[in-house]
Amino acid sequence: MNPLLQVDSVSKVFESGSFLRKKRFTAVNDVSFTLSKGEVLAIVGESGSGKSTLARMIVNLIPATKGRILLEGSEVGSKSRSRKSVARELQMIFQDPFETMNPNHRVHDVVGRPLRLHGATGDIREQVLALLRKVGLTPAEDYIDKYASQLSGGQKQRVMIARALGINPRVLVADEPTSMLDVSIGIDIMNLMLDLKQDYDLALIWITHNLGSARYMSDRMLIMNGGRIVESGDTEAIIAAPRHAYTRTLLEASPDPWRRQELGDAARSPAGTAEFPREE
Repeated sequence: MNPLLQVDSVSKVFESGSFLRKKRFTAVNDVSFTLSKGEVLAIVGESGSGKSTLARMIVNLIPATKGRILLEGSEVGSKSRSRKSVARELQMIFQDPFETMNPNHRVHDVVGRPLRLHGATGDIREQVLALLRKVGLTPAEDYIDKYASQLSGGQKQRVMIARALGINPRVLVADEPTSMLDVSIGIDIMNLMLDLKQDYDLALIWITHNLGSARYMSDRMLIMNGGRIVESGDTEAIIAAPRHAYTRTLLEASPDPWRRQELGDAARSPAGTAEFPREE
């Protein structure tokens, strides 16, 4: 079976300085991997490892310096594909919910605008209400006319998830979506995303510096360091027997990823989520 997403020898080089004194920095260096339908892939690394730059290339926010990113065999970022058509298939949830929403925009506009841009018909307000309910913002009528400035961090992140889901993407790229939130709220967002993965048959790329959340969320894991993938494989196999020194360093620095109670050995329910209290 062909992969849903294929990242093929992708690199990103940033340049700065003048023409005569140009400096180059390689943020992502020759990265390759595949993502299958319905799979959750974690990309793990410290700040500066290149994982967020890679995420932005995948969703076509920045171009790759070299290499190809293919969605079902069609190259993302090619001249034959518009940015709008790519956005319909690949959506991203960003790290900081306080920066991704304009505080002067209402929830209705934040979630409803992409629906209109991608040709939704019918009652947009009712569609927005349905999406808010889907991400756990209930009663939805209490949230739809609020300004972003009136929402908590967890509520804002739920709104951004609703916004991404509205256009029915195939792949959702989540770039550290819980790192700015309290632990209990972050766990609740993780549970929500696993539920939505099942409901929408999504493939999910989970980007994090936290091996505990990567273990909880993912089927497979890539470890990035210095812009390169230094280790990859089944998540449990990497946690049990890391091969690369950098992976072992991450494990030693992690708040004991073997203690499943931290993120739920309580464990995953048959649907793939752990039983944690939901955010009120």
